[in-house]
Amino acid sequence: MITIDGSQGEGGGQIVRSSLALSLITGIPIRIENVRAGRKNPGLLRQHLTAFQAATQISNAQTHGAELGSKVVQFEPGTITPGRYRFSVGSAGSTTLVFQTVLPALMLVDGISHIEVEGGTHNPHAPPFDYLARVYFPLLRKLGANVEAGNCHPGFYPAGGGCFGAKVVGCPSLNRLELLDRGVLLHRRVRALVANLPIDIAERECRLIERRTNWDAKNFSREEIEGSVGAGNVVMIELEFEHLTELFIAFGKTGKRAERVANEVLRSALDYIDQDVPVGTYLADQLLLPMGLAAAQGQSCVFRTGPLSQHARTQIDVLMRFLKIKIVVQADAGAFLVRLRPP
Repeated sequence: MITIDGSQGEGGGQIVRSSLALSLITGIPIRIENVRAGRKNPGLLRQHLTAFQAATQISNAQTHGAELGSKVVQFEPGTITPGRYRFSVGSAGSTTLVFQTVLPALMLVDGISHIEVEGGTHNPHAPPFDYLARVYFPLLRKLGANVEAGNCHPGFYPAGGGCFGAKVVGCPSLNRLELLDRGVLLHRRVRALVANLPIDIAERECRLIERRTNWDAKNFSREEIEGSVGAGNVVMIELEFEHLTELFIAFGKTGKRAERVANEVLRSALDYIDQDVPVGTYLADQLLLPMGLAAAQGQSCVFRTGPLSQHARTQIDVLMRFLKIKIVVQADAGAFLVRLRPP
């Protein structure tokens, strides 16, 4: 059994999710102490508890301490079983983070799984569904995994009430992946979504970005989400390059002007373009686990990024507890190369 200190590094829910994912894959039981000790409200929240329950369900695991607010949990995985699963967060907690907890195990086991998750699909503290579908899944497919996004009914924070589906076809063997440059810019896309709010908000957001960039008007879309439980607004800038796609997101909220939301997402996109690295800050964090799994199978992977976030460094620490791999981070002309390779 591996004992994980949940207060290490960024001290949040990522340690719980990554430890569960790696426990499922390796079969190593875990005990996590000081769960989310680095957060204002420590212990398991609903989305973390749902991730725990999802991991338990797909592997018939034995658990201890899996309840709201728990600061010490224990997880002993059984055999991973592909199939049809439906998980419900019961709040606006992130559906995508719950899904990412069980995805690595399901994508490496022989069989087909259909997953549905209910809760928040567009949450400011997690990658939205669009990020998985447009950025993350295509890169997993380059690694050899077979993951397809299904339908999504958006659920915005704080009301939630959304859901999305995905199909996972198990592929036990992963490929090597190198992301050293972006390649040619192929497409730009700007989407402004509103739910139970005036469409003028989306119009204003698109107008500001169009005015500041002179991007072609055909690249912009304003969308009203019907049937949403609560109000919501999100603006996304998608940049599709030859070798990968990046997505930048900003969320509206009460008292936050549409122009501020638009400026926020545009600044993130332009900063990424100016930095001239293929892998952005959030994607670096996302890629470490699947690339680590490829390295554990004998495949060397590498990506070029900017300075690593605390989340990414914590992810590296957790990976090294479970997998017999080497992870080397080295400076490279103002950027950083992250290499994951067999020992």
